[in-house]
Amino acid sequence: MSDIKFGVQAMAMKVDYLDELAKDLVKQYKTKDALFGDKGVFKELQKRLLQAALDGELTEHLGYEKHERSPLKDNARNGYSSKTVKGSEGELELRIPRDREGTFEPQIVTKRQTRFDGFDDKIIALYARGLSVEDIQQQLLELYGVEVSSSLISNVTASVIDDVKAWQSRPLDALYPIVYLDCLVVKVKEDKRIINKSVYLALGVNLEGQKELLGMWISQNEGAKFWLSVLTELKNRGLEDIFIASVDGLTGFPEAIASVYPRTKVQLCIVHMVRNSLKYVSYKDRKVIVEDLKKIYRAKTLEEAELALSEFSNKWDTRYPSISQSWLKNWENLTPFFAYPADVRRAIYTTNAIESMNMTLRKVIKNKRAFPNDEAVFKLLYLAINNVSKKWTMPIRNWNDAMNWFMIEFSDRVVTHIK
Repeated sequence: MSDIKFGVQAMAMKVDYLDELAKDLVKQYKTKDALFGDKGVFKELQKRLLQAALDGELTEHLGYEKHERSPLKDNARNGYSSKTVKGSEGELELRIPRDREGTFEPQIVTKRQTRFDGFDDKIIALYARGLSVEDIQQQLLELYGVEVSSSLISNVTASVIDDVKAWQSRPLDALYPIVYLDCLVVKVKEDKRIINKSVYLALGVNLEGQKELLGMWISQNEGAKFWLSVLTELKNRGLEDIFIASVDGLTGFPEAIASVYPRTKVQLCIVHMVRNSLKYVSYKDRKVIVEDLKKIYRAKTLEEAELALSEFSNKWDTRYPSISQSWLKNWENLTPFFAYPADVRRAIYTTNAIESMNMTLRKVIKNKRAFPNDEAVFKLLYLAINNVSKKWTMPIRNWNDAMNWFMIEFSDRVVTHIK
């Protein structure tokens, strides 16, 4: 009990001492620059604390204090080497103590360390926002007064690739009731040319209604062979069943999924269908056309939807004939969700599930004129996805209603995966 009391008293004395030190420093150094500037007392104090800690580590290693006689004649202090370490407070010039035998391994600032803990995280955070190497250099210089080379930034961000590979090969749940497949187009340098490549994203909704990006794949061309390899990879990672796959008319996908997941229903994504319908519509007509399209996909029954499509065709075919033609052509894959109640339909074709992710990813790639290679695409999108997925804390809207319906519709398949 006395030891605990002594410890509490010692802690209180330490806090009091630090409080008094802080007050004295504020009295002596009255401006922000004098306290926290590049030549401010805070930076100097940090440097001296590190220097004292390094000297203390060598004393511990040798077993005797500086200026004391060495008990071991075969090892002793051997001067200092200089080192510049970068951090959020700027650059610190340190003197690293040495011993004659070269056996001293400092821990507080290790031998090959040139950056303080957390500095790499700042570089990665800036990179994840889509900033170019030049922009990152400028930000670090303005915020911390630190100059960093482009090779340092490349080396720091390159360390992310191992995380990407581990993430892309991680085990998946056995069942995702809904999987949305989407596509982003990026520009990539290849053979001294800049070409368009597609990044395909699979966003799953698990049994709890939580969103999870299952993986991403990059390709110049899509087709049944490409989708077969993607779906086979998902199956090999543990994904045994999908109830509904919501897709954006991806070429070759229906044939591939019929081979790997033959019981999965394919639903053409309403969000993308509406977006594609508006591609060549005059701005002044957009609002009215959106409302007329809602009458189709928000109809209570399939018959009501067919009537709404017919009315849309009569109203708009003279100006925009391609819209109704596209809906008629894809009608079979657009209408499976009419078999479900309204609340369940909204869970299936909800825009929130994919639009928030797409908005973030498009924002980070917007400033990229061209990626140097496919690896750079994966690095940036992986980091951006990590950021956006932190907000995925709630189930998607109307999930309980959807899950109750799935348990009736797919009862034999649900029971296999619910413990």
